Amino acid sequence: MERGEQAVIDTYDTTVHTMGCKNKGRRLRYMQKDGGFPVVFQKAPGDWSPYLMDIFTTLVEIRWRVMFLVFFLSYILSWLFFGLCFWLIAHVHGDVSDVENAPCVDNVRGFTGAFMFSMETQATIGYGFRGMTENCIVAIIVVTVQDVFSCLLDTIIIGIVVAKMACARKRAQTVGFSRCAVVNLRDGNLCLSWRLGDFRGNHILEGVARAMLVRYVKQPLGSIVMSYQDLHIQNRDIVLATPATIIHKVEPGSPLYSLGPDDLLGDDFELVVTFTYTGDSTGMLHQTRTSYTPADIRWGQCFQEMLKQGKRHYKVDYALFNVTTRVPVPLISAEEFHRRGCPVEGSQTRGPLFASSKRIGRTRTVNPDITEEVMQQTHL
Repeated sequence: MERGEQAVIDTYDTTVHTMGCKNKGRRLRYMQKDGGFPVVFQKAPGDWSPYLMDIFTTLVEIRWRVMFLVFFLSYILSWLFFGLCFWLIAHVHGDVSDVENAPCVDNVRGFTGAFMFSMETQATIGYGFRGMTENCIVAIIVVTVQDVFSCLLDTIIIGIVVAKMACARKRAQTVGFSRCAVVNLRDGNLCLSWRLGDFRGNHILEGVARAMLVRYVKQPLGSIVMSYQDLHIQNRDIVLATPATIIHKVEPGSPLYSLGPDDLLGDDFELVVTFTYTGDSTGMLHQTRTSYTPADIRWGQCFQEMLKQGKRHYKVDYALFNVTTRVPVPLISAEEFHRRGCPVEGSQTRGPLFASSKRIGRTRTVNPDITEEVMQQTHL
């Protein structure tokens, strides 16, 4: 498209939400949308000390398939080890070669019998065919050590499995943020807001929401410095019985106070939002988090209402959780908006400062300098 031409976009069923210039050198996100961090820690080759010093946490954080492998190997290898010990005792005592010799362990004449006796002892099966005698004090000491070791191993393995099953990550996936944030007018002030909802039937009683603005500053030598700024949130403590809208009022002191819609798209930051809460079923602490880039923030939009009152219940339509509609909002920064006198929200006066949702025929004219249009369906 040449700069002198105008881009004509069909807006009969479509609303332009976010538009910006193409960015060939796209920057890596600080946090992924699912709450994960694309961070890799580089350490000295072969340095496993941090993982071995906190082996319990290491085993809790490994994948389930690795956990099952550790589970099976821990028992099988221990059975093999103590079976080998009983076989060596029987071999030294002469039970393997001399059938008439009084054995250390009844009916243990080879490695197979020693392995079976080790497994029966550690698993407390006790078939009654093989049993310890009083002929070898060494064998009695080994079976005592194996009994104590089996209790310790059961405690560790079962504790790790239970900790993994009660891990907070799965619960955090059932509490989610909206895919985008919106900027609109509330009580005559520009506000940035996003949605939070619990998708399970058992509701969260209480939690705390936080928001932080992360900026990137690249130094001349190539190093990256990150700055963090907390955003003030109205009603930080949330009872999440129904979906909640978290609101940040763009006022003096806010890092977004001087940013208009054009400045917003040209800025380089990331809005990291979190919700920390206690599950009502397990009593464990959980955290759900996500992030919004400038491209995820929709200027002049508001979330559709999704809560309705029935005869006996409140009804929540989660199909509308991410749906937004256009509203008249000034296309200037909050600083400029306050300087011009703060018109009251809901006023019928619409000057050139406001983003109009009126359709002119079936087309809308867009700035020719814009080289990329990101469009999303909305229900108006």
